[in-house]
Amino acid sequence: MQATRIVTGHDAEGRADFALQTPLEHGAFDHHPGFVANLLWRTGPQPAIPASPSDPVVAVESVIPQPGGTIAMMVSFPPDSVMSTPDFDPAAAGMEFAQRLPGLAESFDPDGSGFHRTDTVDYGVVLEGEIWLDLDDGRVRHLKAGDVVVQLGTRHAWRNRGEHPARMFFVLIGAVRD
Repeated sequence: MQATRIVTGHDAEGRADFALQTPLEHGAFDHHPGFVANLLWRTGPQPAIPASPSDPVVAVESVIPQPGGTIAMMVSFPPDSVMSTPDFDPAAAGMEFAQRLPGLAESFDPDGSGFHRTDTVDYGVVLEGEIWLDLDDGRVRHLKAGDVVVQLGTRHAWRNRGEHPARMFFVLIGAVRD
């Protein structure tokens, strides 16, 4: 599916207008075939409506937003079988992940299990395919297109045990733990 990001704004007379339009085509990872992550938008802790928006995800220092800030992203998860092919290089994939999704890579358990936890409230919507959400102690939910997850800073991992990619839309909201 070819998707487009469209951002609205205002023209010089203050009328609603289309400010930015870009295809989502540069998110594919080289060292993790089929994994695609597109950062769509970012806001700071005090979101503002700019007169003329510029692209806030061009130079993101961290995909984990500050408390009150947000990150919107679309992610495609390839089947887990991709990681068991002879040409898969976990070290190269890990380095690319750290470079392309700064801040998120540091939240992962060091054992390579895929489990991670962030100080965020996440809204996740399954757009296509099927995916499994793993929590502590073997707690698992099988999710299908249309399912919604509200993640409250829990330790979790995403697994695609199917044969086709799974695509999700996420909004991460920076939070403070009680």
